[in-house]
Amino acid sequence: MTKAYRCTEDCIRDLDTIDQVIRVTEPISPNLEMAELTRRVYKIGGPALFFEKVIGTPFRATSNLFGTIERSRYIFRKSLSSVKTAVRFKARPASVFSDLKSLFPLSTAGLRSLPVPTRLAPVLSSQTTVSQLPQITSWPMDGGAFITLPQVLTEDPEKGGLFNTNLGMYRVQLSGNDYRDNEEVGIHYQIHRGIGIHHAKAIKKNQPLKVCIFVGGPPAHTLAAVMPLPEDLSEIVFAGMMANRNVRYTRWNEYPILADADFCLVGTIDPKKTKPEGPFGDHLGYYSLTHEFPYMKVEKVFHRPNAIWPFTVVGRPPQEDSTFGHLIHEITKPMVPVEIPGVKELNAVDEAGVHPLLLAIGSERYVPYRQRLPMEILTQANAILGFNQCSLAKYLFIVAQEDNPDLSTQCTQSFFVHLLERVDLSRDLHFQTQTTIDTLDYSTPELNLGSKVVVAAAGSKIRDLATEIPQQLASPFNHSKIVIPGICAVEGPRFTKNYEIAKGQVESLCASIEPHRWSGIPLVVLVDDIEFCVDDWSNFLWLTFTRSNPATDIYGASSFVIDKHWGTKGPLVIDARFKPHNAPPLIESESVNQRVDQIVENHPELNQMFN
Repeated sequence: MTKAYRCTEDCIRDLDTIDQVIRVTEPISPNLEMAELTRRVYKIGGPALFFEKVIGTPFRATSNLFGTIERSRYIFRKSLSSVKTAVRFKARPASVFSDLKSLFPLSTAGLRSLPVPTRLAPVLSSQTTVSQLPQITSWPMDGGAFITLPQVLTEDPEKGGLFNTNLGMYRVQLSGNDYRDNEEVGIHYQIHRGIGIHHAKAIKKNQPLKVCIFVGGPPAHTLAAVMPLPEDLSEIVFAGMMANRNVRYTRWNEYPILADADFCLVGTIDPKKTKPEGPFGDHLGYYSLTHEFPYMKVEKVFHRPNAIWPFTVVGRPPQEDSTFGHLIHEITKPMVPVEIPGVKELNAVDEAGVHPLLLAIGSERYVPYRQRLPMEILTQANAILGFNQCSLAKYLFIVAQEDNPDLSTQCTQSFFVHLLERVDLSRDLHFQTQTTIDTLDYSTPELNLGSKVVVAAAGSKIRDLATEIPQQLASPFNHSKIVIPGICAVEGPRFTKNYEIAKGQVESLCASIEPHRWSGIPLVVLVDDIEFCVDDWSNFLWLTFTRSNPATDIYGASSFVIDKHWGTKGPLVIDARFKPHNAPPLIESESVNQRVDQIVENHPELNQMFN
């Protein structure tokens, strides 16, 4: 396809030409079946899915468009290079003189980044109702149907204008709970999101906040909605550059309308009213539970001719949103040292649910004439935890580049080994308590409230990591295994509803550890199922960092407090057992699995792909 995509169908047709679409022609239920099939196809790196007959709706749907990084790069092949160049020039303006050949395509991309008004808006050509939209549910305990790839557009209530908008991806619940059918939809946005600033201003002015929810259109609009851009950088401008086509917009009853979307819901959020939203199977691998969130009073639902409903399925990583993360990392990597001076690399670890665990490589240059200690990287750690969505991290592990210039945060096992060889657990742990964490994180009993810990390591190796258990622990902790060198998993009794008893169990484990014998194992993790934990490195990351809150779940063998600084002479012990306040993990429906087995068996392409 030579021209830029105008809508979702353009993208589907283009992918069809390279055999990257499977058409599902038989009727399929949006209740769990489409999601289950999507998960299976994503897991094996399969093509996009195009559902031609979705039960209960006149509209077609598609999923797994961004299911592989190769397909994502193909979709954005006409613009990805110029966008990367623009980011690189913004990061290092002087590089323009060494790459003059990029100036012309960059200037062209700049012109395409500007939104243009239009009188022709395909999305406004037809109307429907909320109940006629594809009512897709992904997990058995979901509270209703959700839009999982929405582009939620709000204007600044004080400034107005398209350049003062926020385009974000916030969960939209179409049905269930107390929402009035066809009249209300829930809008769940997490902390540190641009829509929250607009909502706060609307509350201050005591006026409704106008909201437009778009689905589909050029795929670049979806990517723009999920990009973690600075507050002063317009997602609309980024969308135009990424689409290789100006964003076309118009106005309908004072609502800003993206003309080329497939669907558009318009309405208002009351400045102060909320309703229960959720539960919803989310990207940490658990359900986010029912809580009060704003909701939108729906005024109209529009769609373009032959509209297609793009959706995704979230759950324990990796899922399709993991590919978004890889693409975002590719694009924004040059900006990290500019936005946070001294920081060379960041990785919000996908296997750990993204926000719970952040790995960083910084620079340690404060006193080059002495043996390196964590000093400058502690300054950088503070900057990281104040930077955009990095502020939601619970665990930040940071090391100095000078100790190993070849180290990468993307090689997580190697990173852990490097850090554990150098960390001084009596000195290098730094806590923040009673602070904000991710809205979706249920490692604490209170929404959004938790703690953080910075673990900083710099300098020469201070230990060789052990590959064998140095001491047989007493019952009930006598089942232990090495995860990787320096990390030991210990299976313990189930966490009781009596928190004091549960705490006492961990303290007894710590008391049984003889620090001098465990010098080669600086990290011990207490788990419910040791076989699951050690079976796969991603299992270890997921269990350890989604099921623990640093302030309450970190212990130490021979721990101490000096001048309000907590440290430990022996191993760090993290209680990663499942706790009563944790949200339930996502489990698939066996009956749905059987129905999808039959769909796969009856579909020649799917059957061949899985067999």
